[in-house]
Amino acid sequence: MYFKQIFLLCLFVSQIIYSQNKQQDKMIHKKAKVIHQNVITIDTHDDINIANFTKDVNYSQDLSSQVNLPKMNKGGLDVAWFIVYTGQDTLSESGYKKAYNNAISKFEAIHNLVENIAPNAIELALNSKDVKRIHASGKKVAMIGVENAYPIGMDLSNIEKFYKLGARYMSLAHQGHSQFSDSNTGEKDNKWLYDDGLSDLGKQAVKEMNRLGIMIDVSHPSKGAFMDMIQLSKAPLIASHSSSRKICNHSRNLDDEQLLLLKENDGVVQTVAFAGYVNIEKNAAYQQSKKDILSKIAGKKDFKILNRKEISTLNMKELSEYNLKFNKIKKEAKSLIKLAEKNTPPVDVSDFVDHIDYMVKLIGVDHVGISSDFDGGGGVKGWNDASETYNVTFELVKRGYSENEIAKLWGLNLLRVMDKVQKIASGM
Repeated sequence: MYFKQIFLLCLFVSQIIYSQNKQQDKMIHKKAKVIHQNVITIDTHDDINIANFTKDVNYSQDLSSQVNLPKMNKGGLDVAWFIVYTGQDTLSESGYKKAYNNAISKFEAIHNLVENIAPNAIELALNSKDVKRIHASGKKVAMIGVENAYPIGMDLSNIEKFYKLGARYMSLAHQGHSQFSDSNTGEKDNKWLYDDGLSDLGKQAVKEMNRLGIMIDVSHPSKGAFMDMIQLSKAPLIASHSSSRKICNHSRNLDDEQLLLLKENDGVVQTVAFAGYVNIEKNAAYQQSKKDILSKIAGKKDFKILNRKEISTLNMKELSEYNLKFNKIKKEAKSLIKLAEKNTPPVDVSDFVDHIDYMVKLIGVDHVGISSDFDGGGGVKGWNDASETYNVTFELVKRGYSENEIAKLWGLNLLRVMDKVQKIASGM
């Protein structure tokens, strides 16, 4: 009898706590929805595939891409920085020419979207005034960032060409050392082209970007190159998609020394929702579990799952066929993967916001922002595409951030830096 009374009492208390938590969540949601509606939400890194920028297949449709207009509308994502990304090849004229053509095709795709495909739904912004004007009109905003200056080749005048096409930030390296800068990838084997820093051409590029008003992105270059850029640049820097190395020890993240220097430089670090840069161990366990399930189903269907490098060699027809078959396997595996999450949970929005919390405490709310790296490997549970953007705001409200702070994190900090970079350029 005594144990029964204890059990009923515990049950009663748990129901009260559950009811209180549910009521508290409702209040947070109510507040978060208002804030999410009021602020301008900017994601500084969204990769693109030019196959999704045609007359028949484009971002006015709810494609499988993590970012497109229907998903932006659903999640309340106002501004997407579309990325002109080119992979690393040999440091040669033929490599530069091929990369340049690839970059131009991506610029053209973005312009086609905003000028021909969906001009009434999205418009290209070149400065903060454009962002605010376009947002006020009810349209979505497109901006352009260049990931890897490799396609510039050896001709610095190409930087101005990219600027005139709409580029407003650019990184000097990516996955591999470029003609401008050593990459973070050099840490793996401690092999560098420029003694862990910038080349002479890279130093000239910093000056040219300052002159034009292009924000310098430090997300992929090495720490030594970061130090060179901090010293040389007359304008603030940005990390367009990086998180805290203190929390997640990956060379793509920024350590405390870099973060403090970025604050001193009046720059901003755009916290990235890339699971592998948010929590390496947790993500590795989840990905292995997921891989085992997908491989088992694929094996039964005599389908080979390709890696990223193998996928890059496919032509458009082959890629379409591959994705069609792989999507069917993913669909079949969905319920099994969800079941496996109980033992090996994926990296989620809470893990992501832990990085925001840490960096805000270290360098202040004025120097931290938000990015996803969608369609380039980014995404965490709860913010796995643009339609789930609100969940980030909810988590921030839940942790006690004010509307003013959330507005800064979601975009005002980035716009402030862009304004300052452009103002310095106008004075040069």
